[in-house]
Amino acid sequence: MLKKVLLTLAALIVVFLIIVSLQPPTFRVTRSALISAPAAAVFAQMNDFHKWEDWSPWAKLDPAMQQTYEGASAGAGAIYTWAGSSKVGEGKMTLLESRSHDLIRINLEFLKPVASACLMEFTFKPEASGTAVTWEMTGTNNFVGKAFSLFMNMDKMVGGDFEKGLAQIKSIAETARPK
Repeated sequence: MLKKVLLTLAALIVVFLIIVSLQPPTFRVTRSALISAPAAAVFAQMNDFHKWEDWSPWAKLDPAMQQTYEGASAGAGAIYTWAGSSKVGEGKMTLLESRSHDLIRINLEFLKPVASACLMEFTFKPEASGTAVTWEMTGTNNFVGKAFSLFMNMDKMVGGDFEKGLAQIKSIAETARPK
């Protein structure tokens, strides 16, 4: 009887390991919004980490969060680090590429509660009624990430936060728009 239980348990573990290994090796979260403001006004909000506190959905989760800024004041070379409660964790963002009114590329490193890294991009496309802004985050799933994805969907975890952030940027950029 014990042998059957152990064989069944071993078989379940093997099946679980196979299922985990078959999960996608990467993840991608994308949200877009049309903002009735010129690309320059929208770009300015995202190209300067000092302005993120006004629109970032995570900034309001921990008002006591420690924040530091290094490198360039805005654009490529700007670095933002934070350390806060379990709601925001600890991490670092480095602005890698900044093409005026077109693209912002950021390396995002999470240190706590779980160490990981991913790439964030903001793209800006002029439209007749303003600017189409796309916020995208991509990363790789190691074995633990693949196992995690069986129970938690990255798109559902942060997609809503992207939508909140874009809504805040929309409000800021459209309010600041010259009449």
